[in-house]
Amino acid sequence: MSEGDTNPFHEEETPFQEEPSTPPPAASSSSGAAPLAASSPPTSPTAFASSPTTAADDAPLSSAPYPFSADPYPQDNPLPPVEYGDGAGGAGAGVTSPPLPQLPGANEGNARMRERSGSVESYVRSPRDAIQIVDALKTSEGASAAYIVYCIRFEGREVRRRYSDFVSLRQALATLHPCFIVPPLPPKNSLSSYAIAGTNYSKAKEDVALIARRRRMLATFLNRTLAHKSLGQDRVFRRFLDPETPWLDVLHSPPVTLVPKNPLRAAASDPTDPDLLALFANLPLPGSSASLQHPDQRFLDSEAFTNKFSAHLSGSMEKVNRRLMKRWTDAASDWGEMGGGMNGFALRMGEDGSGGLDEATEKVGMAVDAGYTLTNTMLTQWEQQFTEPLQEYTQFSSIIKGLLKYRHGKHLQYEAARELLESKRTSLEELERSEREAQRLEKALERVRIVNDDGGSERAVPSGSNSPTPGSTEGHGDRATEGAGSPPLPPLPSSSGSLSRRSGGGLLSALSHSVKGLVDSDPEASRRNSIGKTREQINQLDDAIKALTADLRYASSTIQSDLDRFQRQKVGDVREMCLDFARFHKEWAAKARPLFSFSHFFPSFADAVSGARQNLAMWEEAKQAIEAIDTD
Repeated sequence: MSEGDTNPFHEEETPFQEEPSTPPPAASSSSGAAPLAASSPPTSPTAFASSPTTAADDAPLSSAPYPFSADPYPQDNPLPPVEYGDGAGGAGAGVTSPPLPQLPGANEGNARMRERSGSVESYVRSPRDAIQIVDALKTSEGASAAYIVYCIRFEGREVRRRYSDFVSLRQALATLHPCFIVPPLPPKNSLSSYAIAGTNYSKAKEDVALIARRRRMLATFLNRTLAHKSLGQDRVFRRFLDPETPWLDVLHSPPVTLVPKNPLRAAASDPTDPDLLALFANLPLPGSSASLQHPDQRFLDSEAFTNKFSAHLSGSMEKVNRRLMKRWTDAASDWGEMGGGMNGFALRMGEDGSGGLDEATEKVGMAVDAGYTLTNTMLTQWEQQFTEPLQEYTQFSSIIKGLLKYRHGKHLQYEAARELLESKRTSLEELERSEREAQRLEKALERVRIVNDDGGSERAVPSGSNSPTPGSTEGHGDRATEGAGSPPLPPLPSSSGSLSRRSGGGLLSALSHSVKGLVDSDPEASRRNSIGKTREQINQLDDAIKALTADLRYASSTIQSDLDRFQRQKVGDVREMCLDFARFHKEWAAKARPLFSFSHFFPSFADAVSGARQNLAMWEEAKQAIEAIDTD
């Protein structure tokens, strides 16, 4: 059995498509477009508005294939177009069965591949300097304590923002675009960084190296966001770069204030749509321990790969990288101390007139100092071109985990809503059955009361008093005599006399009235109210599930598209990281040793060769000075 036969959300391999910044257009309602509408992922409930309602749409849930049963899934066969409006109408409204979320099928993917066979998507590295952070200034404007502001230059204008403004920007983008991978920010200063910089918190915040590193990573965040097709055009992001816009006003105005705190209460396609917000308010929230009954294998594979990627980066590569950098830093520090010691030793030898030993020692010390300088230069490049991107991709893995968790929650919400809808329909059937049973019992009790009160002579029961009036006994006898020729009444369970029957009827009526008073003053009205409320809840839940179905389709296709884009970005960036890692090591080796045979590997290797010759010349001078030492 293929994956598509067992998985309601299975997606075949399709070529990359640009991440949709807006929902795809609705499918046509023509008959020729019906298979495409069944396989294309709509993005909102209105995407189905143009499709006519069919008889299959009004079928109850139990008569259609259901995702939580052993029946085949609806997407195994082409689905008819579904209208998300109130097409059912009347008593049958709200009992339609929404289609399962689907992703593009194999036929559509093959068609797209044939259409785009002539063009091959390739990753193009986004420009790194479109947005520049030109300076970091200390100020206390609008606050009691001093803080650091970063001067952002974009399109010839400059705007100043704090680090906390960057944090709020990223949070706003993540809530407004829950299906996109929002780039990470540099982490806040850790306690270890404060301990390294000093015990004073304010001095640690002003550490030059920490601020320079944050400037670079904040600029990377802004440029990655700008390069994204949807995030780069977001109104909130553009207002962040506008020097005329107070950032606090943006955070306290729509659309930021319209997004609910719980992302499952909003639509993935548009978290600020008021109509969808009203629909999603009727949906249940899955529990923390809930599990999917029909998970999507493709997203399970993505989650497993992300976990392995994250564990490899944070567990092995980052640790080894930090250990290597520490050893190189220690070696550079030792070379610096060695160079300083030899220079001091040369001064002492000069005072003693050691016959050229002072000059030779000084030359050796200068050569050792050159190795210290070269190593520090390499470590600076190492930090900027390899360590920082490595840490950034470790953060990316956490972001992707959150994205997959969001989609997982949407899927859980879909299954919980379908279960709740079936439960409500079962409750409605029970209430309607109870109502029919109550009406049947009420009619039976009415017949019993008629027979007991009238002694079997009349069907009608006067609504007057229940106590007999004077002369009622005689009248009763006359009516019994007159009614001897009337048709016989249905036989009663007991053949006792009229007094017994009156006593039994009164006891039954009193008992029935007492039970009704204890349970409910008006059980018929309560039952009808419950039926009406349940039907209304079913209608609301059914509309919400239809919206959620379309939204889950949109979330699945958009997240998968952005994951494909990120994969190409990651491959390109890791390639650049490895090339940079090799380049600055080769440059260091060329300057430390005359490795001229490697000059053809990199275009900029001529500078390294020049530095190598200069360093070699320093060691040659030291050798000549050592050979000139007078040993006599």
